[in-house]
Amino acid sequence: MTMASLQLNNAIAKPFFVGMRPSSSNKNSVGRIRCAATTPSKRYTITLLPGDGIGPEVISVATNVLKLAASLEGIEFDFQEMPVGGAALDSTGLPLPAETLSAAKQSDAVLLGAIGGYKWDKNEKHLKPETGLLQLRAGLQVFANLRPATVLPQLVDASTLKKEVAEGVDLMVVRELTGGIYFGKPRGFSVNENGQEIGFNTEVYATHEIDRIARVAFETARKRSGKLCSVDKANVLEASIFWRKRVTAIASEYPDVELSHMYVDNAAMQLVRDPKQFDTIVTNNIFGDILSDEASMITGSIGMLPSASLGESGPGLFEPIHGSAPDIAGQDKANPLATVLSAAMLLKYGLGEENAAKRIEAAVLDTLSRGYRTGDIYSAGNKLVGCKEMGEEVLKSVDSQVPAPV
Repeated sequence: MTMASLQLNNAIAKPFFVGMRPSSSNKNSVGRIRCAATTPSKRYTITLLPGDGIGPEVISVATNVLKLAASLEGIEFDFQEMPVGGAALDSTGLPLPAETLSAAKQSDAVLLGAIGGYKWDKNEKHLKPETGLLQLRAGLQVFANLRPATVLPQLVDASTLKKEVAEGVDLMVVRELTGGIYFGKPRGFSVNENGQEIGFNTEVYATHEIDRIARVAFETARKRSGKLCSVDKANVLEASIFWRKRVTAIASEYPDVELSHMYVDNAAMQLVRDPKQFDTIVTNNIFGDILSDEASMITGSIGMLPSASLGESGPGLFEPIHGSAPDIAGQDKANPLATVLSAAMLLKYGLGEENAAKRIEAAVLDTLSRGYRTGDIYSAGNKLVGCKEMGEEVLKSVDSQVPAPV
């Protein structure tokens, strides 16, 4: 089955954690895994793409959490693990083998770890791991990328911003994912009239590409606080002038949403000066890539933020927004929570299984409330743990059936 309509209808809810109240500590053993609350009545096929670097580590943790939370709701999964990125290059010679894309298309949802690493940095462009990710997004036609950035009360001190600036931040970046300069043509290398070698790319958007992402953003803002900021560079770029024109036109369909526009350089500055002024941000592919990473650091760590990439049909792609971190790969230092929360987004937005998703969200909050921290979010007075132990503690919280918010 495909979950297209569920994806774009459900993807407009408030981001995770809003209004949640974590439970008190518990002493349950991670080894005691509960049976399903009911006889399994639903079964989904999930394609796992561990990828490179820390990808396999965080995917392993997230898969265990996903299985347990779902089993308590009477849900079972058929998992299929496929290569992508550098791992695929090493095994097949291609960053996205046809078999991987075919498996992804035929599944109900796709969970991705991370791709890339120093090993493949000098490869030609078509043989870079990142090319496989772009091909995957294009192949699945997932044009709307949702990246929530919420400062959790437990992690407000982990933000590099002052507490009074970071506390209460709750925003969503809606990034166009399959157009713009990453996909535009012409592109390539050439020689100019002076005989100098040049490299060039094209930032290009068609009407339908802007209109559809704008509607997702307006719907998202409508279900949040009714404020949408469209980010562009319309004082310099023709593509941005057109972007602003189309977003403004779509705004007439949403008179209940307050639309504002901001140049990307100012938006980058405002995100660190006064992030609470933003609720929902919509922007193009490259600006969204940059601004969502910036927003992640307001929350304390890029290792905390999940994302959902959705289309009009077919399975969604769910992944943490962090990279492969090859410098810590295999050392049990990675923060798996962004991938765990991506699994929650998979349940909620990809499959429409809200109760199972809430179990994961509540378990993450409970684990943080009990003081467990990986190195990227550690502060004095908490317990420093590795990737595996963090996963075990989340499993304990899921297994204890921490009450999910109503």
